[in-house]
Amino acid sequence: MQGVGFRYSTFQVALELGVTGTVENNIDGSVSIEAEADEKTLYIFLNRVKSSPSPFGKVTKLDYTFSDDLQDYRKFTVIG
Repeated sequence: MQGVGFRYSTFQVALELGVTGTVENNIDGSVSIEAEADEKTLYIFLNRVKSSPSPFGKVTKLDYTFSDDLQDYRKFTVIG
């Protein structure tokens, strides 16, 4: 999902919810997100991302996994 403002819209949702991590475009046109927050906040974040925070984008597939391997991000960053 490139050229529709998805990363920056995701960034705004992360800031609003206090989520830390990263969002970046992949070569195949997909987007990768690493996010850290408490479980409840992460589920809210996922639901907001699923409904596409960008008015010009549409999420057709969402794969996610939870991990205890935290990166201790201090903020949410758009990469690229």
